[in-house]
Amino acid sequence: MSRLSFNSMTADRWSLPEVVEACAEHGVEWIGPWRHKLAEIGVGEAARLISEAGLKVSSLCRGGFFTADGADEDNRRAVEEAAALGAGVLVLVCGPPASSDLAAARAAIERGIERLLPHAIEHGVKLGIEPLHPMMIGERSAIVTLGEATEMAARIGDPHVGVVIDVYHVFWDPHLDEEIARAAGRILGFHVNDWLPATKDTLLERGMMGDGIIDLARIRGLVDAAGYDGPIEVEILNPAVWDLPRAELMGTVIERFERCVA
Repeated sequence: MSRLSFNSMTADRWSLPEVVEACAEHGVEWIGPWRHKLAEIGVGEAARLISEAGLKVSSLCRGGFFTADGADEDNRRAVEEAAALGAGVLVLVCGPPASSDLAAARAAIERGIERLLPHAIEHGVKLGIEPLHPMMIGERSAIVTLGEATEMAARIGDPHVGVVIDVYHVFWDPHLDEEIARAAGRILGFHVNDWLPATKDTLLERGMMGDGIIDLARIRGLVDAAGYDGPIEVEILNPAVWDLPRAELMGTVIERFERCVA
């Protein structure tokens, strides 16, 4: 339980104050807010509520989309928001290619991270490159394997840039064991959920831990062996999960985390 972080997207129908209250009620020590929830109440108010509840912020999601117009300005704001919350990590969803030139998109993403890096260093925020499942390349990210995320972080070569490992996006990789080991020293976050056997909506049908086909305990062991000992975020994008009553949702998250992950 000391490592469990409740990502606010797991209860996206709740306001951020409701998420904070539920975490405090159920003994969850960490929270992972998303920026659209901050926008509803303001960063200052969010920081106050989280602090007064005695919670710690595991990460802020999300920055990135470096291939979009205005990305630099928005990412600088995201860094400032993360710093205001006391979040050590800004999760980067890097953005899709603008054309069929994937190499150009990946180069643009790397340049975008390099431009953002001085601002992140100034504010004490680390940048976590999150590779997404290849199915999402056309709309969300040209970075689709843990290997290429790790290689990009290594090329940039600063300890403020690393990777975020979400089991939903990487579990399928036949080289996952080696890639997690290679990411040692650069892992800034670890997200858990599950892949349902009959998934139809690849964005909004992530499963509760234990309901799908991901070997969560094994992957958690690999991440631990690579030296990551920080918070583990439960991040489940699924309207069926969002519709659960508050006590049932929180109770299920905690029970499945302890049984399937911890």
